[in-house]
Order: sequence, then C-alpha cells, then structure tokens
Amino acid sequence: MKAYTPEKLVAVSRYRKFFPTLPEDIRKDAYRRIGELIEEEKRYCDPGNYKHMAQIFTSIALYQTLQAHGRSEAEAYRITSEEMWKALTPRSYQRMARLPFFLPMMKKILPFGFRHGSGAGWRYEWHLDDPKDRFHFECRECVYRHIFEEQGLMKLGAMFCHSDIINFGSLPYTDFKRTKTLCQGGDCCDFDFVRHETDAGDGWERSKSI
Repeated sequence: MKAYTPEKLVAVSRYRKFFPTLPEDIRKDAYRRIGELIEEEKRYCDPGNYKHMAQIFTSIALYQTLQAHGRSEAEAYRITSEEMWKALTPRSYQRMARLPFFLPMMKKILPFGFRHGSGAGWRYEWHLDDPKDRFHFECRECVYRHIFEEQGLMKLGAMFCHSDIINFGSLPYTDFKRTKTLCQGGDCCDFDFVRHETDAGDGWERSKSI
C-alpha cells in the first residue's frame, strides 16, 4: 500500500514541479497542513484514492499556507489554480480525439480507470449502450465534493471541475457537454461526449460547459 505521507503526496501531485520553487518555510508549513488533512480525512485515504488525495490535500495546503504567509485570498487562489492547470495535458486528449475510434476507446478506458483508480466516496452511472457517436455518464458521488465541502473550500472543488473544461473543451470532432457538477451545486456531474464527422464551426458549435 502506498504510504500517505505529505512528501510522497506532493511528489505525485500536479504541484510537484512548482512546490520546490516555494520558500522553505512555506513548504514546511504546507507539509504540516497536509499531515493534518490526512488525519482529518483518513476515512477517504485508501489505496484507490491515493492520487486524488495528492491533488486535494496539496491544493488545500498550498491555498491556506500562502494566505498564512501574507498572500491575499485572491492571490493564493490564483497561484493554486494556475499552477494546477499548468500541469494538465489537453494536447494528449486532442491527439486521441482525432482517432475515429476515440469514443469507443473512452467507453472502455474511463470505466476501467475509475473502477481501479477510485476509492471511498465515489459513485458513477455509466451508459455503455450509447451509439458509437456518443458517450455519456454521471458522477453521482465525488470525493472532491465530500472533502472540499467538509473543509469549507468548495471554491477549490470548482477549480478541479474546470480541469475537465481544459482537457475536454477543445477536442477535435467532439463536443463535450456538461451542465452541472457536484462541486458547483449540482446533484451530479453530467458528462456527455458527442462525436461529429466535421470539426467545430463546420456545421456545429461547441457547447458551453461548466
């Protein structure tokens, strides 16, 4: 079982390149806060949630520690969100979306990935009988929502929701539709991918997802 230690969680988080650039006193306090979060949210700290907890705990610790060291809330949020988004890889999804079998592939990869890469606090509803040009599912329960709600930091939950817009919002030939998320007050996160024969602007317009 992977060890839930502050240093190891940071090392697999999206902040792993940014964290070493911080002053030593900020890094030290952020590690301490992650240690506290491990204890506060230990019911979710199972093997399946390891990578999720790395993102959640490091983002909370960074956001709160920056403020404790004199940064404004707005500045702490800007740094926390922008540094996390920088680590995303939307181009890899865009390359895959050019493949004609992109959605059939997603129908196999995503359920498998979430089944083996999620622990306590998750519940999905899959629709694998969709036609070949559509793939949609709902996330009914999300560990991000659980933790950020308990910590009074739903703003950071919405920050993670925006990661999906960055990753999926400009896919070639594919419209990504989402009208609500759990971290933004919805009763679920409704993911919907629709494949088109042409690219956006040539007969169809992209949806404005949240």
